[in-house]
Amino acid sequence: MKIHKAYRFQLRTDAGIEKKLAQYVGCCRFVYNRGLELQKQRFESGSKRLNYSGLCKELTQWRHDGETAFLKEAPSQALQQSLKDLERAYQNFFSGRTGLPRFKKRGRQDSFRFPEPKQFRVDERNCRIFLPKLGWLRYRKSRSLKGRLLHVTVSRSVGKWYLSIQTEQDSEIDTREREGAVGLDLGVVNFATLSDGTKIEPVNCYRRKQKKLAREQRRLARKQKYGANWKKQASRVRVLHKKIADSRRDFLHKTSTGICKKHAMLVIEDLNVKGMSSSASGSRENPGRNVKAKAGLNKAILDQGWSEFRRQLEYKMEWSGGTLITVPARNTSLSCFGCGHVSRENRIDQARFKCTACGQSENADLNAARNILAAGLVVIACGEISVGNLREAGTHRRSA
Repeated sequence: MKIHKAYRFQLRTDAGIEKKLAQYVGCCRFVYNRGLELQKQRFESGSKRLNYSGLCKELTQWRHDGETAFLKEAPSQALQQSLKDLERAYQNFFSGRTGLPRFKKRGRQDSFRFPEPKQFRVDERNCRIFLPKLGWLRYRKSRSLKGRLLHVTVSRSVGKWYLSIQTEQDSEIDTREREGAVGLDLGVVNFATLSDGTKIEPVNCYRRKQKKLAREQRRLARKQKYGANWKKQASRVRVLHKKIADSRRDFLHKTSTGICKKHAMLVIEDLNVKGMSSSASGSRENPGRNVKAKAGLNKAILDQGWSEFRRQLEYKMEWSGGTLITVPARNTSLSCFGCGHVSRENRIDQARFKCTACGQSENADLNAARNILAAGLVVIACGEISVGNLREAGTHRRSA
């Protein structure tokens, strides 16, 4: 199976190189915004929307126009890719996946890319890459490239420039013997509990940095907005946010990789994280209840990164040749794994579970993980089925 894998490195830059990179990013942003403005004008006048080829013709005129002749200094391929991004944004809008395209702002998702491998050259031995109109640039090599080079993206994040090289390679399926199926229950106190009894403690990246972040944000609020000191303090806040995000991403990658390498089949809940973390404040006419407690729970849920964790599990299980199954999340934490009885009274508190029907006592997260695994096995055998009907599928524990 062919897979696409990206390798990200930090560029070694100086003031001159950073000035050119910032100029290219600005040109790409200008082309995107001008193309979006043109499309909106044509829509208001009743004209047909231009496709990618039509936008490229407009780009040629912009490059030869006296007022926008500065676009000639940027690589033409990078400018064309900005128009392709605009075309893709409109396609996503018409298909209902996203909203209407919006104008890009400076400092947000600053990047440009070269789509063809013939436009750049990589010298891994000397840790450098050749890019059009930039020449040879050095980067901090952390690992070796594998596979066929596809395209390269240059981006800026918190004042530093990064290089992302996407490759196409054959998936390396682990032929070593792995354990069988396992169910996984996500939580806040324990990040994950597996049906075999394994518990993974959370990192709580945001909670650990919360006091320091609040202190830095208070300092930012006391400074003159957009002044020199305000910009310095804003940079400190951005750096702190990046450290939190990097720590969370590192934890999720290591955890998901370890699980996918160890197990051949994984069963998880189909969680609606957006709904679980929605605000409970309500409105002025209908105010919510326990708003403060729900806000703390929402913060804890979002700090875990469940959606990103599921995304990583999906493609890593596919890459390793494993199977990932999702089951409905309803009643997984309220059902008894022994007899299948469903009741809110079964869940004594966050950690304890005791069935009111058969009296079985178990750790609540472990009981839920076993229910998730049982539901996944039923999906394989019989198709979709709810957790509350596991006994009807013959998966209940037989009495002695």
